[in-house]
Amino acid sequence: MTSPLALLAAAPASAGSDHVWAYVGFIALVIGFLVLDLTVLHRDAHEVKMKEALGWSVFWLTLGVAFSGVVYYAYEHHWLALGLETAKYNTREAVAAGGALIVTGEVTGAEAAKQYLVGYVVEKSLAMDNIFVIALVFAYFAVPAKYQHRVLFWGILGALIMRGGMIALGAGLILKYQWILIVFGGFLLLTAVKMAVIKGNDDPSQNFAVKLAKRLFRSVDFFDGQHFFTKRTKRPTYTRYPDGREVMDPAPEGTLSAKWAVTPLFLTLVLVEITDLVFAVDSIPAIFAITPDPFIVFTSNIFAILGLRALYFCLASLIARFRFLKPALILILAFVGVKLLLLSVPPYLPVIGMEASSPIKIDTVTSMVVVLGTLAVATVLSIVLPKREGTPGH
Repeated sequence: MTSPLALLAAAPASAGSDHVWAYVGFIALVIGFLVLDLTVLHRDAHEVKMKEALGWSVFWLTLGVAFSGVVYYAYEHHWLALGLETAKYNTREAVAAGGALIVTGEVTGAEAAKQYLVGYVVEKSLAMDNIFVIALVFAYFAVPAKYQHRVLFWGILGALIMRGGMIALGAGLILKYQWILIVFGGFLLLTAVKMAVIKGNDDPSQNFAVKLAKRLFRSVDFFDGQHFFTKRTKRPTYTRYPDGREVMDPAPEGTLSAKWAVTPLFLTLVLVEITDLVFAVDSIPAIFAITPDPFIVFTSNIFAILGLRALYFCLASLIARFRFLKPALILILAFVGVKLLLLSVPPYLPVIGMEASSPIKIDTVTSMVVVLGTLAVATVLSIVLPKREGTPGH
């Protein structure tokens, strides 16, 4: 868990060791959930049905929203020094008077909770597009439904580590070089334009990571249960018992190789990790448009990711029907990109020969209304104006 530890170093030094323990406590909570998931709730490989997925989606959604209450009380009462010496965007008046765009100071519980909720909703909505790609990867590798949860579990674990490191890096950069916000904003706008006009490559076999994995490791073209690596050289056979259980037969004598080979399940995991990395590059700058506080950025991002597995099983078969979801995501990306540019560009206008201006700050409540309203309109339009038969999918 080196990346989350790196995140601890991004916390303002003046907040003291108590602030560090807030990160330690949250990471411990997340690890506890993951251990419970892997060792108790999903110990045996099985197909996740809609009812189970819906239940877990509600659980994670409730947990993610409820954590805003913890954020409120923690910042309001400064538990573990949260809300003290915290990174925040300066007021328009202060910046106009020559102050820095990002300062450290006290953040109230109400403001912190609003920032967390907006960040959570933005990250959750951007995760929707990730589901499209994961469904495509599973379909390409023909991953049996009962093994998909295992891939998603380890994929999420890798995503937590990668995002922790990226958030730590991003927080450190914007605190030291505030012009980085302009880069973030421009990148989000370019991403929105790319999503709108450029169709990506839908063939996972052409992914560089898959080609590299096959070149570096021996590979087989069959699944060995839910294992990522195997010594089998022949496709396994199964025995079905009267009670419906299907058990893999032992490998025939003399067919096991001395060397390990990667299975299609491992290649699937590689692509899922690469997919999340690509989407993290988009989503993490988006959350920094809401707040520069690394604790809010980290917790909202992680809670949005934790529910991604259950959300996948709920929506993978239904999401193609929501034809206006992708345009909504493009609008949300464009909105947060514009918000970040309005906040960061005005103080740097003298660089291009223009007079400096006060940053234009779109408040947190307005951001929440825009994001939720866009998603609601997209959902309603998708129901009222469903995709016609024969229309190409996503």
